[in-house]
Amino acid sequence: MPGTRLDPIDRKILAELQADGRMTNVELARRVGISAPPCLRRVRTLEEAGYIRGYHADVDARELGFEVQVFAMVGLVSQAEADLAAFEERCRNWSLVRECHMLNGEVDFILKCVAPDLSTFQSFLTEDLLKADNVASVKTSLVIRGAKDEPGVPFDVLEERLSRDA
Repeated sequence: MPGTRLDPIDRKILAELQADGRMTNVELARRVGISAPPCLRRVRTLEEAGYIRGYHADVDARELGFEVQVFAMVGLVSQAEADLAAFEERCRNWSLVRECHMLNGEVDFILKCVAPDLSTFQSFLTEDLLKADNVASVKTSLVIRGAKDEPGVPFDVLEERLSRDA
């Protein structure tokens, strides 16, 4: 099972950094119960192994004037691997697309888009997304408000699962 290669201290480091990636190494070491030098070595090992992909600020889009958030459900004409990869690459190049996930079922992709206003999103929709190669259909849903936006993984669930399996 994924996660079992990590010991409890590694998992605690990940949980603490997920909650607050700006804390100092000294504070992190205190919270996980080890000294600072081995804590820093563990963090670097977790980064190198790919458990930690990066650090970023959680920016408030609305405070910066990005008032519109839309989920776009995209259906493609072809689901051949080359066509899927081409669409994913196109999404990486569209700045309004903040997330792109391939799905199974009726919808091939769901895109999370952020725009300063509805007309900006509409221009993106009609001039870029709908005109993109291989796009057969697009259905959009405007976000009215968000109830939860929690990044990362639920470490409490992982720990419960690991303790059950032990």
